[in-house]
Amino acid sequence: MSSILVFGASGQLGQCLAHVAQERNIPGIVFPPEAQANILDVSGLQALFAEHKPAYCINCAAYTAVDKAEDELDLARKINRDGVENLARLCGEHGTTLIQISTDFVFAGTGNTPLVETDAAEPISVYGLTKLEGEQVILAHTRQFFILRTSWLYSEYANNFVKTMLRLGQDRDELRVIWDQTGTPCYAIDLAGCILTIIESQSQQYGIYHYSNEGVTSWYDFATAIFELSGTPVKTVPIRTAEYPTKATRPAYSVMDKTKAKTQLGIAIPHWRESLAVCIKALS
Repeated sequence: MSSILVFGASGQLGQCLAHVAQERNIPGIVFPPEAQANILDVSGLQALFAEHKPAYCINCAAYTAVDKAEDELDLARKINRDGVENLARLCGEHGTTLIQISTDFVFAGTGNTPLVETDAAEPISVYGLTKLEGEQVILAHTRQFFILRTSWLYSEYANNFVKTMLRLGQDRDELRVIWDQTGTPCYAIDLAGCILTIIESQSQQYGIYHYSNEGVTSWYDFATAIFELSGTPVKTVPIRTAEYPTKATRPAYSVMDKTKAKTQLGIAIPHWRESLAVCIKALS
């Protein structure tokens, strides 16, 4: 297999990709250090593509500080749009397949039925807007791409909701958690597995796909399950979004329909509680 270049290798999904690639013994996957793999450094990117001649480029690099982005539009746009455009242009020139990670935040989240890939993208935050712009620049530069929109990402690696809840649960008897935002958690190990399955199968079913775990939940129910599965004696109290104001507005309903990924890519997707149990066990 020709080489696979991973950008954003030190982040949560990058670390999960390294873990799953090692488990599956996948050859030729390269995790360059961020000093050499800055997606805003065009000459550095050109050197990497010339050296490795990648068949696949996986972009996990992103500006993901959702609230901070409201005050840092230019920086978020540089990383989430301009950096992606740099990669898309090089992928187009080299015949490299680009796998880009996007987000449920491209949707307004005002509906109540699972979102399909063709539903209107109407972001309500700077983060969502810049991630959508990243999707759009890919379409302008290459046809060989997979855009995977995901949601509520967590794992054993980096900072995420599961690890935060477990940490807070050590110090508190009670936690107030939002119950009126509905979506689906995604175990980043499962997402990494999906990405590597696409590569191993050499699929050419290019396009935009939704990927998270199966099922539907709220942040409150997610937190309750975390404490239940980890045996942490914490009482969870449901609160409304209005009781926990944030700089950026979140989608109220961002459950994504994964039918396309399952049928066109042949991806098997576990239920979110099943994957959460796996993660909790790994963390303990």
